[in-house]
Amino acid sequence: MGITGIAPQLSGAPLQGSAQPRAAGALPPSPPSPQRQLVAWDEPSFQGRQQEFTSECEDIAACGLERVGSARVESGSWVGFEHPGFQGQQFVLEQGDYPCWEAWAGNIAYCVPRMSSFRPVSCANHRDSKMTIFEQENFLGRKGDLSDDCPSLKAMGWGSSEVGSLRVYAGAWVCCQFPGYRGFQYVVESDCHRGEYKHFRELGSRAPTPQVQSIRRIQQ
Repeated sequence: MGITGIAPQLSGAPLQGSAQPRAAGALPPSPPSPQRQLVAWDEPSFQGRQQEFTSECEDIAACGLERVGSARVESGSWVGFEHPGFQGQQFVLEQGDYPCWEAWAGNIAYCVPRMSSFRPVSCANHRDSKMTIFEQENFLGRKGDLSDDCPSLKAMGWGSSEVGSLRVYAGAWVCCQFPGYRGFQYVVESDCHRGEYKHFRELGSRAPTPQVQSIRRIQQ
């Protein structure tokens, strides 16, 4: 991470790849749609009723389950929420097993034994991620550029325990309240808010303070 008084200007040109010639009248190829799949059970340890999801679920009770007791992410990255309608505390769900609620909520600031809605994170790109954090709201004050995981902003030269605003140019990230990716989690994405988060309250409905002390990329 580079902590600088003036952040470098970002080019609008593509970072990689080039245009390929195409026969006249031919339709451009459609980009591949990555498959995303999450399986949820209503009991811990992958027991009880189960339901498979390949798209967002705004309310688990309306999606065929009374609750989520365990989950398995087969592919893609997802973000879960404490309440229906994608509200409340956020949980990052990357590929792997979550046999109980502690598995997805073990590092948050308070115990949340429920997950009531979730959605896929479509722009996660672990290899090509870039964002800029700002000391003050509305992209003012000192700046810091990130393109890699940062378990401690302070150790990397950020002089505050807070981030006032941020811009996500590429990929999806999770901002954490404390060093070591602990505490409240806030998912920020390049395709949400146009990648612009002008105020800490735009990080989510459970963002009580602008305290952010570690940031990492979300796995693809």
